[in-house]
Amino acid sequence: MSRRTSPVIPGFGLTLGYTITYLALIVLIPLAGMLIYSMQLSAAQWWGLITSRQVLFSLQLSFGAALFAALLNGILGTVLAWVLVRYEFPGKRIIDAMVDMPFALPTAVAGIALTALYAPNGLIGSLFPFKIAYTPLGIALALVFVTLPFVVRTLQPVLADIPKEVEEAATCLGARPWQVFRYLLLPTLLPAWITGFALAFARGVGEYGSVVFIAGNIPFKTEILPLLIVSKLDQYDYAGATGIGVIMLAVSFILLLLINLLQRRFQPKI
Repeated sequence: MSRRTSPVIPGFGLTLGYTITYLALIVLIPLAGMLIYSMQLSAAQWWGLITSRQVLFSLQLSFGAALFAALLNGILGTVLAWVLVRYEFPGKRIIDAMVDMPFALPTAVAGIALTALYAPNGLIGSLFPFKIAYTPLGIALALVFVTLPFVVRTLQPVLADIPKEVEEAATCLGARPWQVFRYLLLPTLLPAWITGFALAFARGVGEYGSVVFIAGNIPFKTEILPLLIVSKLDQYDYAGATGIGVIMLAVSFILLLLINLLQRRFQPKI
């Protein structure tokens, strides 16, 4: 006599329907609308948009700055997460709370504050012999600020689940620090690190509020893709703005797909 098994989640059909409806309304329908609207462009207009020097430069700047910020946060965020998890020190709770500041702070306010500090006559910018604000370096700085929490918050729970006793046992057995990191910590941390990197990169590509002030918005120097889209909208070129959005979507999708495949490649097998 076969026993009837109950579903894992009560009301699976209802929850699945709600999930698909929510996903369609928030993600799928807006993206489909953008793709349909971009079809107003002819093949010649698409080719002119894709090969435009201004679009290509902004594409390179946006994705390059986002990649640099994500990689830098991959290092800084790992160190910060390690310190917050493994050490006790005065002011730890304050620093831990400040990590989430970019989440709570409006991005425009962050951009104004960074510009005031790192402008050539700013409190910090005046200390350097080179310009930080109104350069690609300033753009990368703003992206580092807004994307740091993604790496830290992704790595913290993974680090907290790694017992210190494992490292101590490996050290007692003669393993050197780099061997402990290579064979014990890295396999566990790498999938979470890739996830944090992907989140930081995705946020950095589309960031606008914190970048628009410190960038200076100089064509062929500090003009990012989101700003170029806004410029197209100001000129009532809705089809062109949508076309640039589709280009960003396609490049982001390909990169995130590659990152996801890389994450699955390094996922530890149970």
